[in-house]
Amino acid sequence: MAHRGRRQDHRRKTRKTRPTVQGTLRVMRPGHAVVDTPEGTFAVARRGLREGMSGDTVQVSLVPMHGRRGDPVAYVQGVVQRACSEFVGTYDFMDPLGVVSPLDGRLGHDFFVLPEDESVGRNGVRKGDVVRARIVEYPTRASAGVVTIEQRLGTSADLDLGVEGIIASHGLSTEFGSEVLAEAEKVVVRVGDELRSDPRRKDLREVTCVTIDPADARDFDDAVGAREVSGGYELDVHIADVTHYLPWGCAMDREAQRRACSTYLVDRVLPMLPERLCNDVCSLRPNEDRLAMTVRMRLDKRGEVLSFEACPSAIRSQARLSYDEVDRWLEDGMPPVDSDELCTTLSLLDRIAQLRLDVRARRGAIDFETTESKVHLDDAGRPTEITLRRRTRATSLVEEAMLLANECVAKMLAERDLAAAYRVHERPAPEDLKSCVPVLRELDLLREVGEERLVAGDPFALQEVLATAHGTGGEFLTNALLLRAQKRAIYLPHNEGHYALGARAYCHFTSPIRRYPDVLVHRALKRLLAGLPPQGELEAALPQLCRTCSDRERVADAAARESQQLKIAQYYAERIGERYGGVVVGCERFGLFVMLDETGAEGLLPTRALGDEWYVYDAERMCLIGESTGRVWRPGKRVAVCVAAAEPSKGQIDFVLA
Repeated sequence: MAHRGRRQDHRRKTRKTRPTVQGTLRVMRPGHAVVDTPEGTFAVARRGLREGMSGDTVQVSLVPMHGRRGDPVAYVQGVVQRACSEFVGTYDFMDPLGVVSPLDGRLGHDFFVLPEDESVGRNGVRKGDVVRARIVEYPTRASAGVVTIEQRLGTSADLDLGVEGIIASHGLSTEFGSEVLAEAEKVVVRVGDELRSDPRRKDLREVTCVTIDPADARDFDDAVGAREVSGGYELDVHIADVTHYLPWGCAMDREAQRRACSTYLVDRVLPMLPERLCNDVCSLRPNEDRLAMTVRMRLDKRGEVLSFEACPSAIRSQARLSYDEVDRWLEDGMPPVDSDELCTTLSLLDRIAQLRLDVRARRGAIDFETTESKVHLDDAGRPTEITLRRRTRATSLVEEAMLLANECVAKMLAERDLAAAYRVHERPAPEDLKSCVPVLRELDLLREVGEERLVAGDPFALQEVLATAHGTGGEFLTNALLLRAQKRAIYLPHNEGHYALGARAYCHFTSPIRRYPDVLVHRALKRLLAGLPPQGELEAALPQLCRTCSDRERVADAAARESQQLKIAQYYAERIGERYGGVVVGCERFGLFVMLDETGAEGLLPTRALGDEWYVYDAERMCLIGESTGRVWRPGKRVAVCVAAAEPSKGQIDFVLA
């Protein structure tokens, strides 16, 4: 017995002195979590989550798996910083306590409402209602978490619980305050008056231009036009003059600062600006006079910029076209409008886009192949179809014009060292690129390039690797690897260039209806054109505004992605047992993520569904290896799967091998 006691004491001491590392906790789905640390990404042990919740910054200990090879597993030892303060859940009553169960299963805990809390009665909450709850006490190993009810959202029958849960969990705003709406209603379009009162504003209403957007777009904040001139081309980009109606510090502006961007969910748009502005006053609707900010660029025959200028303007769009209509004209010769002049303009814009693609490639811009799923809903919010958005000649036509306008405006501001919201993308870290080398070497993609150039972040080396992989079985994996190694672009009040675009200066200027950084750039540009010094109060606020815009952009992107995943899972919940072809796009210790060819939908193929043998996870090579057969599963591998299960509330699909 004494020996056993000493052994137990020794084990306790070993656990206490085990070193810890800090990281970010990511719950992929209930029962499966990882922690991202400076030393790598580690799976969290089955009972290792403890009081941790998805998104938290945590201290973890790394423990070897007993009797198994591979990376150690993580146990949460403490929470450094909480990520979640509010969530949406369903209310139940277990006398004397109320219980709120989060709709987001990744939170992993139910929370109590204490008997003395009056928020239940104050909000008229009943059993089964959906509520927004604020966390008062976080769960610990010794006690459950406690919440108070902030708002009753409705019954399960009233709401699309999944989407409502996403909105609340990300702290998104769905309504504008009365002061903001009242201010918006006072806005009036007076184009003629503005032209008479502002001699700098050019009247371009007779110059041909057109808006090109997705078929379901409601706000049109950019219009384009082009002409062939001696020695090359002239390209016009007209952007809605939002700041004319949005003075610094007004109620609408303060709300726009707080939201920072519009959020595009699967079933609705949560706009940055009130509808009066974004869908009416500032929208460049066809055959209506509108105020704009115009950038006119002169290009040579190769698409290189010879000169450019910017000015406030008044324009009149001649047509509102969709990408599909323009693609039918460019690919099949089917005119989208009965106007030779507009069709000529579209052909010129397409020619300029192809030239600009070549220009950007020559200077080291890196284009990754990406696809995006779009879920189509009926009037009741049920998914009816999933389509894939891909780059086309029509989307490139618009994208290249916008990229060039953004560059020209950024260059104007940066050359004068003016503070604004620059879009900055840093060169990837050498260690992140180095982690790609083992897989790229195995795919035989580094023979011509050389590891040194790749690890140094030479953009031409990345271009060559992507080009070599194109059309091969390793194309998807190569794109995914190099894209994952990139840093995320952010907003900064000073220029540091844009690595992936190969641009010495870059900013967002072309979407002020839906992005606040563009509003900041418009204000800086207007003061430059008017010969005015920077606005002191705005300049002082820029660093924090840039941080807020970068943070809220991440939130909006995550919410949009989660809402799509929710409806995709709902779509496949009615297709259990159906067979599909797909490709492995991700590999974790617990299984493979497979993307379906037809729709781009992603689901999990669990390790247990790969066969009876034990699979070892090789993090360096991003693959699972069968211990008995040596069979390798990794991103890029083709696979046929059947839908085994789908949980719409969690946005999850499970596959089995077909």
